[in-house]
Amino acid sequence: MPRIKLTEQPEYKFTHTLDVRISDLNPASHVGAPELIGIIHEARVQFLRALDANEGNLGDGETGIIMGDIAINFRSEAFLFDELKIKVHIGEIGTNNLRFFYKIMKGDALVALAETGFVAFSFVRREKSNIPATFIQKIDDYIQR
Repeated sequence: MPRIKLTEQPEYKFTHTLDVRISDLNPASHVGAPELIGIIHEARVQFLRALDANEGNLGDGETGIIMGDIAINFRSEAFLFDELKIKVHIGEIGTNNLRFFYKIMKGDALVALAETGFVAFSFVRREKSNIPATFIQKIDDYIQR
């Protein structure tokens, strides 16, 4: 079966650094897919925090995001105590959806590329919603820095 092929983004404005913990290892003693999902989730949460937002509130008091898909391409291994730099880019912003792109590095080595797709969701109305204009402005402001 052919692999999903992810490509690097031209630019990643945000970087979150963390050391691989014992809980990030799978039975093969390296970072596996479920563990990497947790690592990129942490980087995304920190990126949203830098935008003064979170997954439950993009800035309008009711709209958050819910994950629709995820894809990971591993390129090399990461082990206990390795320092990882998770670079994050946000793009492909539609009316009610967006994508986060991740580049996970260990020194100069590419560990993985990943993407997550999200849908804007009103946690007040319990239905799909538009991405708030205030959040789009925060993204634009952050990219211009």
